[in-house]
Formats: sequence, C-alpha cells, structure tokens
Amino acid sequence: MSAASAGTLYVVATPIGNLQDITRRALEVLKQVDWIAAEDTRHTRQLLAHYGISRPLISLHEHNEASRAEQLLVRLQNGECGALVSDAGTPLISDPGATLVRRLRDAGIHVRAVPGPSALIAALSIAGLPTDRFAFEGFLPPKAGARQRVLESLKGMAHTLVFYEAPHRLLASLEAMQAVWGADHAAVVVRELTKRFESVQGETLGEVLAYFAAHPDEVRGECVILLGPDEPRSASPALDPAVVLGDLLEKGISAKVAAQLASRWLGLRRNAAYKLAQSLKKA
Repeated sequence: MSAASAGTLYVVATPIGNLQDITRRALEVLKQVDWIAAEDTRHTRQLLAHYGISRPLISLHEHNEASRAEQLLVRLQNGECGALVSDAGTPLISDPGATLVRRLRDAGIHVRAVPGPSALIAALSIAGLPTDRFAFEGFLPPKAGARQRVLESLKGMAHTLVFYEAPHRLLASLEAMQAVWGADHAAVVVRELTKRFESVQGETLGEVLAYFAAHPDEVRGECVILLGPDEPRSASPALDPAVVLGDLLEKGISAKVAAQLASRWLGLRRNAAYKLAQSLKKA
C-alpha cells in the first residue's frame, strides 16, 4: 500500500470477534497514520498490541464527539492523517463517528473508507432470511413504551428487519416483537459472531423466545435479531404458490421459512406449503 495521505481521515473497520478478520490494508493504514481516534482506547490498544502497532490514541465517543471533531479537524488541516475505529466492526454503524465525518466533509477534508467486518452484514449472510431488501434499525429504545411504538411502526414492512440488541434486553425485545408480529413470524437471533461460541437460533419468534427463556446461560454477548418480511400490503391471492415458494427457495431460504412466509402471504395451510416447498426443493 502507498503511504497514508496527508490531511485524510481513514474510517477503518476492525474485527467483530476473531482478530484474524482484519484486512492487510487496514493494518497498513493503522501503522502509518499520525493518530487513531477510538471509541474505547483501552479496547483498541489491545488490538494494536496484538499486531505490534504503536500509534497515539485519541478517545472519541458519543459524549465528546462534537468537541473532539473540532480538534481533529485542525490537525487534519495542518497536514496530519488519522484513522477512526470503533470497538468492533465498521465505525458509524450504531457507533460514534457520524458527527466527525460530517464536520470533516463540510470542511473539505478527505474521508476514505477502509472496509471490513460488520455484524449487520455477517448476520444477514447466515440467517437464511431474504437479503434482496432489508432495513437496519439499530438498537431499540431501552424503555418498554418507546420500544413498542417503534416496533408497531415497522409492522407491515415487506423486507427483512435487522436489529442490534444487548444481552440483558434480548428477552424483553423478543417478547415485544412477538406481541406485534405473533409467535409464528420468521425470526433468527445470531450471537457472538466470529467467536468460539457463535450461534444461530430459531425459525420463528416463538421458537427463539422459548429457547433463550429456557437457556438463560446463553443470553450473553452482542446479539443480532433478524425478522422476516411481513405480509406485503398488495399481496394477491391469485399468486401461484409454486412460483412464490420457488422464488424463495432460489434465494437460499430454507423450506421451513419459505413455507411460513408463503402461508402468511397466500393464506395457505403451513403444512401444505411446507410439503410443496420440499417437493420443489427435491425437484
């Protein structure tokens, strides 16, 4: 890689669990910049030590981002180059950094992406739900009333919904989702991505809620909740079930989830939809 450019901020994605999930370009950038702005300097120092990198660290979190942005702007205008990292994954995705990037771009500073890990994309890639259209909703409000209002506003969306959730709020969020969409709604919970105990649980909200209620020892680590598409507002009863199921199966969705979606969209019996999906899959 060529030397890091003066007056440039590099937004660098870092591992979400497995420390080997970092690009060669990211390591080169982190070695060459004048400083690294980090959400938690202690956390980032461990990553840098693992790769034998020693660079000045500057804290940048939600409580000091506005003032820190002005300080870093001056340093970049004076010809320095820096990197922005979060605790894990891609900065700005439910992490600090948006205020800094906006301020720098407004001032004409070059901001360059050094892409890499993202829990959002990693979870979508292994959940088995539709990925042609999806919406990332980030973290739900911690208070029950506000959380319920947000979920109610999302009902009826004809695409996959993705949420981040802390372990101590996982059960409450799943219960709230079940109250809105029902126990049979397609859902998957992905935990501990890229780590030793990575897990993918569930087919429906009822199943994942029952599982984690029965296994409280597994309610730990950062979680990604994915909800399957809701019934399209313009769904037509004239749609051919075989065509609908065939399209879903071609997208890599399991026969069970495809049958659940088709039964809601077309008013089919789930057992009949599942048998049809199995026969199409074999064919």
